[in-house]
Amino acid sequence: MPIDVTTSRVPLGRAHLLASSVIREARRAGLGADAIATVGSLRRCVPAVGDVALLAVVPAARQTQVLNAFSRLPIVVTVTARETSSVSVETLRGPVTLHLTDPDQAGAALVWHTGSRAHVTQLQARAERLGVRFAGGHVARATGAGVSCASEQDVYALLDLPYIAPELRSGDGEIEAAGEGRLPRLVSELDIRGDLHMHSTWSDGRNTIADMVSAARQLGYEYIAITDHSERAWSSRKLAAADVDRQREEIDAVRAQARGIEVLHGIEVDIMHDGSLDFDDEVLGRFDIVLASLHDDGGHGRARLTERYLRAIHHPLVNIITHPTNRVPGYSDGYALDLEALWAAAAETGTAMEIDGAPGHLDLDGLLARRAASAGVTLEVGSDSHGVDALGRQMQFGVGTARRGWIEPRHVLNTRSAADVRAFIERKRTRGS
Repeated sequence: MPIDVTTSRVPLGRAHLLASSVIREARRAGLGADAIATVGSLRRCVPAVGDVALLAVVPAARQTQVLNAFSRLPIVVTVTARETSSVSVETLRGPVTLHLTDPDQAGAALVWHTGSRAHVTQLQARAERLGVRFAGGHVARATGAGVSCASEQDVYALLDLPYIAPELRSGDGEIEAAGEGRLPRLVSELDIRGDLHMHSTWSDGRNTIADMVSAARQLGYEYIAITDHSERAWSSRKLAAADVDRQREEIDAVRAQARGIEVLHGIEVDIMHDGSLDFDDEVLGRFDIVLASLHDDGGHGRARLTERYLRAIHHPLVNIITHPTNRVPGYSDGYALDLEALWAAAAETGTAMEIDGAPGHLDLDGLLARRAASAGVTLEVGSDSHGVDALGRQMQFGVGTARRGWIEPRHVLNTRSAADVRAFIERKRTRGS
């Protein structure tokens, strides 16, 4: 049975880097597996991962050889546990468990080790009613006859269900929805047409605007927004109001050179203690898009924090509220807020709420994103990247977080064209003028 470890959790970003480094080492060493993939809470895009686990598809005759080879990888420090079809090791970056499965049962093992516990338990109950045994990553008829389940689709089809995406496997109604044909058409990275939240060397980013544009083009984006921090943000470097026009000139120069991508001049402006914004309206009006953030709670309680957000949401120049609860997965649940009031105001004013892909936020989380979408709020998935190396990875985390919230492309601003994004911005500005 897959186990959700709660005593020692690893932030999603760190877990992803650990798993990626181990998979890279295994492939470089010629491990001998037909395939190797992440499983467990990492595959489900849980913000704080219980354990970093991998699954390799290996014929039975080679499994001992593969376990031995994995244990000797250069990144491995010591072996902490070993069984017939699994090994747990301590690596230079943290603990990892490798599970093995025969090709014939690869799909069953992938479902089993991906979890969650609640999802698998519910699948087992359904399997029993259908005369199927599902245990230990293997599927068989109750009569003992073997059943080939080489893919996850095979497992779900055997149980008279459509495929259920890993991010939905929480045991919270997804099996019933699948059985009734109510699963959403989840947003995917292929639906994302642009990234509206990233930073450059004008504030605390590591790369120039030209670098960020080049990396975004390689990802196939149609548009991006450069959104550096305003001058009273807590970041190590900020964009001063006096430098806004100079940054605009640089963006114009990059635009003249960039082909096939539209570059919006944006800002991530701080919401101050009194609810006002860090830049005045004259400065904000020079930007193509305005993101507003609350990075400092000022010691305020629920009512005051909510009021600060409401002032920003009702501001005609604010288009997106970024990482609304300002949570830090594994460390802080974020601000106490009257979220229903925020959803209502955002839906009324045409202000988007962000699902931030930075591992230090992943905010709105899946459950809250689902509630916001149900209230009619437009969502935006942003990488909040501070460097070219994180653009794609953090968008992947943002999309995964959105998928955990049953979010569809129709809910997300940046699945739309650049013209539609500009129209979204203009509608609010026109309404507020």
